[in-house]
Amino acid sequence: MSNFKGSMVAIATPMNEDGSLDFESLEKLVEFHIENSTDVIISVGTTGESATLDFNEHSRVIKTTIDLVKGRIPVIAGTGANSTSEAIELTESAKKNGADGCLLVTPYYNKPTQEGLYQHYKKIADHVSIPQILYNVPGRTSVDMEPQTVYRLSTHENIVGIKEASGNKNRSTELMNLCSDNIQIFTGDDKTSMSDLIDGFSGNISVTANIAPKQMHMMCKHAMEGDLKKASELNKQIDILHDVLFCESNPIPVKWCLNRMGLIKKGIRLPLTWLDKKYHEQLNQALLDSGVINE
Repeated sequence: MSNFKGSMVAIATPMNEDGSLDFESLEKLVEFHIENSTDVIISVGTTGESATLDFNEHSRVIKTTIDLVKGRIPVIAGTGANSTSEAIELTESAKKNGADGCLLVTPYYNKPTQEGLYQHYKKIADHVSIPQILYNVPGRTSVDMEPQTVYRLSTHENIVGIKEASGNKNRSTELMNLCSDNIQIFTGDDKTSMSDLIDGFSGNISVTANIAPKQMHMMCKHAMEGDLKKASELNKQIDILHDVLFCESNPIPVKWCLNRMGLIKKGIRLPLTWLDKKYHEQLNQALLDSGVINE
């Protein structure tokens, strides 16, 4: 098993207003997370707009993030694709660039069978010797990787975990019972993360941690230690963020908040657009109520 644990931020990819990559702001974001005790950075996942970066940009953002982190915390690269050969290529590139592990989303749009999912992940794990985390998010991909398929994959030496983001408590329990002896189980749903961590999950691959890294780190720490009282107090502060950060498609609200906090510019790529003005006050109030900003 890997040593990935705690608050694992699915970091946003900063962009200039014309949509070009903004590496100056990426450096600010990395330092923001280091200073606020984020445990692991996930580079170019869903929140990092992986779907709109070309191969060279994808690899460059991952490499730059690794270079900026300088080994202070682990960096996991998002390298999933709906083409197995492309996922292998991205995973090989991430390994070459020094990633500590890779996160691979289930193939989206083409709706593989459970056997297809097994063969997809097995082939990647056979080809690239790097710690790999499976990623199940049926709300995004329209395919649901069943616990029995995860169990079949969990004995592969290069597969070390799964990010389960269905938000289904029964699914979480089933995965823990079936697979936790072989791989780590990570929650990918901020709303249920505290209870998942209390139940024995290893960490939270988080959207909310982009905005409230210190609070998310401390909540995860207390939950994993079994301190429900302290974890609940912290989760209550940031629970509003778990909801409003999805008022429009992720990462639209996250990027608006990071811009409001002075960390990034107003850059996002089509087909995503900047946050609709009707949500600005709601998000601003949530930042105030959660203590992220004070004016």
